[in-house]
Amino acid sequence: MRYPFQYQSPEAALQFIKSGDRVFVHGSAQTPTTLLKHLSLQADRLRDVELVFISVLGEVFVDKPGMEDSFKINSLFVSEPIRKDVNEGRADYVPVFLSEIPELFKRNVLPLDVAIVQVSPPDKHGYCSLGVSVDVARSAVNTAKTIIAQVNPNVPRTHGDGVIHTNRFKAMVYADEPLHERTFGERVGENELKIGEYVAELIEDRSTLQMGIGAIPDAVLNCLHSHRDLGVHTEMLSDGVLDLFVNDVITNKYKTIHPNKIVSGFALGSHKLYEYIDDNPAFAFLDIDYVNDPHVIRRNPKVIAINSAIEVDITGQVVSDSIGTYQYSGVGGQMDFLRGAALSQGGKPIIALPSRNAKGISKIVPMTRQGAGVVATRAHAHYIVTEYGVAYLYGKNLRQRAKALISIAHPDDREALDKYCWERFKNFDI
Repeated sequence: MRYPFQYQSPEAALQFIKSGDRVFVHGSAQTPTTLLKHLSLQADRLRDVELVFISVLGEVFVDKPGMEDSFKINSLFVSEPIRKDVNEGRADYVPVFLSEIPELFKRNVLPLDVAIVQVSPPDKHGYCSLGVSVDVARSAVNTAKTIIAQVNPNVPRTHGDGVIHTNRFKAMVYADEPLHERTFGERVGENELKIGEYVAELIEDRSTLQMGIGAIPDAVLNCLHSHRDLGVHTEMLSDGVLDLFVNDVITNKYKTIHPNKIVSGFALGSHKLYEYIDDNPAFAFLDIDYVNDPHVIRRNPKVIAINSAIEVDITGQVVSDSIGTYQYSGVGGQMDFLRGAALSQGGKPIIALPSRNAKGISKIVPMTRQGAGVVATRAHAHYIVTEYGVAYLYGKNLRQRAKALISIAHPDDREALDKYCWERFKNFDI
């Protein structure tokens, strides 16, 4: 036993990173900002350090102009802090299903030399917690040769797969800083509320929910207060689940796997959410290769997968990670849950999006923009929902799909879509 562990300075702890190393950086609410800042200060001694992570929040520091020879970002998801870097060629993006990222580490496709994680203080047994971002971090710490921990008293101690003993750490740095927070409720407008109402109508009592983070998922959750005995098995969760859980709408009683518990890979929201999750046995934060495995997801009844999109073409192809060639986000877990929901008994894979974007351009399009990435194929699209209704595509031919999608497009865009379909499908009568 080596605990109690001696804390080190950031400068000393980061000396374990060498030129040419591949380094995993903990993400989302758990992004270790203090260590990233101090890592950037060591740029002069380091060359060709590859940094891999999923979504990071806050200032990254190591992406500053002039640091390209020292740090090379190779991200598995494109979050806002590095979006400009990726699109201006100063960082790279790896398209991969969220459920398969652990395999990149385990199979040595991306072998990790170092993992930098942010954890809770050790308990009396010497165990820390990966907090509200277990997701791919579990596999990262399992496979990395060296682990450097930023220990933060604000990190919740979560139940599930996130425990790690101090014996595993090469160095520990104490840093008392607030976790990264995100709130989404203020973005819920009239269109989002209408979409929420349509989606809520598709959800039966005793369903198992997967939802993303943002205005539309929050709008859906706001419309579920009259439902009963819902469950949650999701890759990520936010504050929207709290009211439903506290008011016994979410009970998890009828889930087949992990009954009576909310299962998630990570959480992102407010300080209130993190406090509620802290040491709460009703929440299980598990390894993402399990949470997002479609064969696991399908075992729950009536799985409702609610995801969004940038655009959907007239045949049902779903673009979710890019605007043309502009890389906006990543593949993530959308396909994992769309497939899992489709295979679940009574399940419903749902893509929910406004009919138009903020610039007034239709999101139901004749063809996807040149260079856009199709995350979900037309064969995977079952339900498409806008503020104008629900298009059910499963089992429909291309003409039938086009007609259903035109009916939920913005009224001012339907004539142009109809004209395109006449030219494409010849015999087309809406």
